[in-house]
Amino acid sequence: MTNITISQSLGSNEPNEDSQKDSQATSQKNQRPVAIVTGASSGIGRAIAQRLAAEGYDLAICARRSDRLQAVAESLRDRNVEVLAQVVDLRDEAQILSFFTAVENRWNHLDALVNSAGLGHKEPMMTGRTEAWREMLDVNVLALCICTREAIRLMEPGAQGHIVHISSLSGHRVPAIAGIYSATKFAVRSLTETLRRELRAAGSPIRITAISPGIVETEFAEKYHQSTAKAEETYAQFPVLQAEDIANAVAYVLAQPPHVEINDLLLRPTQQES
Repeated sequence: MTNITISQSLGSNEPNEDSQKDSQATSQKNQRPVAIVTGASSGIGRAIAQRLAAEGYDLAICARRSDRLQAVAESLRDRNVEVLAQVVDLRDEAQILSFFTAVENRWNHLDALVNSAGLGHKEPMMTGRTEAWREMLDVNVLALCICTREAIRLMEPGAQGHIVHISSLSGHRVPAIAGIYSATKFAVRSLTETLRRELRAAGSPIRITAISPGIVETEFAEKYHQSTAKAEETYAQFPVLQAEDIANAVAYVLAQPPHVEINDLLLRPTQQES
């Protein structure tokens, strides 16, 4: 049966040394790849975790909502993979670092990181709240950078690691109401290319990809507009993307041979104009 750890931090719920060694030995024996998925409690992150489990990845998943995270972890049991799930507030670097320490203790290596966590607030430049701007920058940009740095540290030297950022079409054009959110996604686009160049200069085989979806039916629109009716209107205008479509794109990217690096993958609903 899959081992699952749900904890607020690395305290009494941390696996003991013997269980960590057993988990590492089991994973190495089965030669299963290990992936981290952030923001895995719902939407795109959850769909990605489920797809990667189906592909045979052992998974480390994190999110803020403990009950939802545990439900996702339990749903992965039937895939016969190991799952480590930990509650993490990505605005807190200490919590991010403790999560990566738990991953290192469990498997001692990493094959893929999917930075799926992200959020948006409808806070205009002229009247927006500073705390909302700061939260978008902290989660969408700074946490992504911290997770990426720690993932590279865990990827074995010379190994074929892969980092995937779930970005947005808002990082390719500026919607009228996007505000700071669009700026954070332009930052992700820039950071993707920056890291690619750093990796090549270092002679590293690690690959980096940004996946930029258009409209996807998740909880995002309701939270962004603070309106269920507005979200329903957004998703009813034409057939929009589903979270599983993005998960399929992640699986496609990770399945490419080592000499192929997909740097930016744009996905739109067929009827979305921009």
